[in-house]
Amino acid sequence: MAKLGKRTRAVREAFAGKEDLAVAEAVALVKANATAKFDETIEIAMNLGVDPRHADQMVRGVVSLPNGTGKTVRVAVFARGPKADEAKAAGADIVGAEDLMETIQGGTIDFDRCIATPDMMPIVGRLGKVLGPRNLMPNPKVGTVTMDVAQAVADAKGGQVQFKVEKAGVIHAGVGKASFDEAKIVENVKAFVDAVAKAKPAGAKGAYIKKVSISSTMGGGVSVDVSDVAAS
Repeated sequence: MAKLGKRTRAVREAFAGKEDLAVAEAVALVKANATAKFDETIEIAMNLGVDPRHADQMVRGVVSLPNGTGKTVRVAVFARGPKADEAKAAGADIVGAEDLMETIQGGTIDFDRCIATPDMMPIVGRLGKVLGPRNLMPNPKVGTVTMDVAQAVADAKGGQVQFKVEKAGVIHAGVGKASFDEAKIVENVKAFVDAVAKAKPAGAKGAYIKKVSISSTMGGGVSVDVSDVAAS
């Protein structure tokens, strides 16, 4: 059996026997054990009582975290003419049309969020097999297919997080950095859980939010008392 490193052992001991903590306690524990040499991301995982294979149980949405994510988000925008100029002025990192499509088809995806004006969707639609699995496909339901490209770019840069349930009924997201104040991470966690709760689909039966866990990139994770962060 492989010998555990000193840091791994310390993390395991810190989290041993601890579960279903109040959100503030959970954040304090995770933050205290995020001791890597870089600023670790604080991550949330939510187990939902849905089967996303059924259309009426799909959960997706977007939330603007009150204290941002701490992450630098690179934004690509599909637009032409004045809308392309607007996107550039708003701080978009990559702006294009057919040229951008060809770049992506060539295997280069150098962005974290993709926005498009409605008239560009016939071009963007050809990239579904590339962008879809990466959760980068522009979608009007989460505000990334829009004529207001400036606002969409500002939202993406300002801490807006998209979420989409995976096959196993789990949602993952980053909700801040270990360098954030505990209170700011708690606010972000509660805002994220609230947004997922409001996105409850019509087809969901029984308990909707089954489990909520918080962890850091290299540290341990702990479950949170669902009643402390969600109304249902």
